[in-house]
Amino acid sequence: MSRRIKQFILLCFIALGVLSGTANAEGIKIKSFELERVENDWFLSAAFQIELSPGLEDAVHKGVVLYFQTEFDVTRGRWYWFDEKPAFAQRQTRLSYQPLTQQYRIASEGFTFSAKTISEALQAVGSIGGWRVVDNGQLDTSKSYVAGLRMTLDLSKLPKPFQVNALNNRDWNVSSDWLRFPFSPLGPTPIKQ
Repeated sequence: MSRRIKQFILLCFIALGVLSGTANAEGIKIKSFELERVENDWFLSAAFQIELSPGLEDAVHKGVVLYFQTEFDVTRGRWYWFDEKPAFAQRQTRLSYQPLTQQYRIASEGFTFSAKTISEALQAVGSIGGWRVVDNGQLDTSKSYVAGLRMTLDLSKLPKPFQVNALNNRDWNVSSDWLRFPFSPLGPTPIKQ
């Protein structure tokens, strides 16, 4: 094989790697979390890295409101029946753009924040602190459980024309994978990643 052909093939592989890396960069990833027991309750603090596709960023800039859903659950597997799910918590965060002030607005559970750039806004959307997710009274202290955490873009809250577009376009299906980890109600120390 000539040297030029080898260089061309190498450049093609590099270009494919860059393009696939760019395509996979969009979405939601869990950067860190901490689950801490305070008296009889468990509180979650987490950080998600959120990257939107250019089409989604453009939609936000044109006035489409995005709703991000964070879910936390505690389950216990049973061989004889469906898994037991003694605790489940949801939290919704709203991201919008205000063209008059040229700022992004983030709202969640009575908390409101403004940001000048989309990256600041997405960082605020992905930051969760002191969220009460479990009351220890919901759990049997003699059993071990599995806890799960994830964040998704709630497509059902989009305007109808965008919901149809989301069905046909993978760029609009933004979600993190479920992060599952062992969980004991008697755990004396915080659970971290």
